Amino acid sequence: MVSRHALLPSLLLALVLVASSCGDSDSVPSLEGSAAAIASGDCVESTGDDVTIYSGRSENLIQPILDAFECESGVDVKVRWGSSTDLALLIDEEGSSTEADVYLSRSPGPVGFLAGKGLLGELDADTLGLVTADNQADDGSWVGFSGRRRVLVYNVDEVSADELPASVLDLTGDTYDGRVAIPATNGSFEDWFTVFRDTEGNDVATQWLDDMVDNGARAYADNRSIVDAVSRGEIDFGLVNHYYNYQEAAALGDEHRADNHGFDSDDIGGVLIITAATVLADSDSSAEANDLIAYLLSEGAQRYFADETFEYPLAAGVDANEVLPELNALEVGAIDFDSLGGGFEETQRIIEASGINNS
Repeated sequence: MVSRHALLPSLLLALVLVASSCGDSDSVPSLEGSAAAIASGDCVESTGDDVTIYSGRSENLIQPILDAFECESGVDVKVRWGSSTDLALLIDEEGSSTEADVYLSRSPGPVGFLAGKGLLGELDADTLGLVTADNQADDGSWVGFSGRRRVLVYNVDEVSADELPASVLDLTGDTYDGRVAIPATNGSFEDWFTVFRDTEGNDVATQWLDDMVDNGARAYADNRSIVDAVSRGEIDFGLVNHYYNYQEAAALGDEHRADNHGFDSDDIGGVLIITAATVLADSDSSAEANDLIAYLLSEGAQRYFADETFEYPLAAGVDANEVLPELNALEVGAIDFDSLGGGFEETQRIIEASGINNS
């Protein structure tokens, strides 16, 4: 038999949890840091509505915007974090029973994959109207909300100016033997490689990747780990999204020993990859989902992307951060991102077959 004294701590803990829960439901949240800068007004009380996001965007990059939306709208935001690829496959597996109302992807490829499965709804006209036609799906199923340029990051102490290539195709040469890192399983790399296949032909793109493997290219888990490895001299070059290097430079100052190199303006290596947001076809919270996606395109959120994450804003008339070079990469409108979904699985097959993940 359990004594009353033994039960007392558990009962007190339960009462504290209940009181805390009740208090949270009635209280108005307050914001700090980046989220406070994004929100344009005071926080409101909860509406009792909620929206569930499956986010392929990293928590540290987008959580402040979600906090600010929750503050200003009163809508409860629930998030499942993961890689864009894994979450797209999960939504496909869950089908009409998915809990997701909104899917956020690092790149449009996985979104195109879901569109091909008939799992996406159509965004409201007001939401679509916040971006140009170049930054949304032809069928209105998704919008882009920030842009990341593909670049070659390099160690400023180990690489001379004459070693910087004009084209990504040059990286298979002897000069770069064993010196280049690739984020082979990263979603933005997969999308870039799909664009490469579509633009230059499947044979050319596949041969390039095979040649990179033969030339000693090394696989890393993601863009940030490549930037860190290049900065500390572990490897000389890496194919990444531009903004990671700016974030590290802002945080570390002169201790950071890497810089970005942009390929020639007409080179496939410098394409702009856009993040994408969509609402699921079977969402029971489509109004809240559209509101959240519209919030991603609001001036405060776009300013956050420009000044905090160093991405290129895509809406609300917000200029890019002054430290970023003007875009001279392939224009978004020159690439049919709607076609990426059809090549999504084939791209993964080619990357796996190349053996880069074993390097």
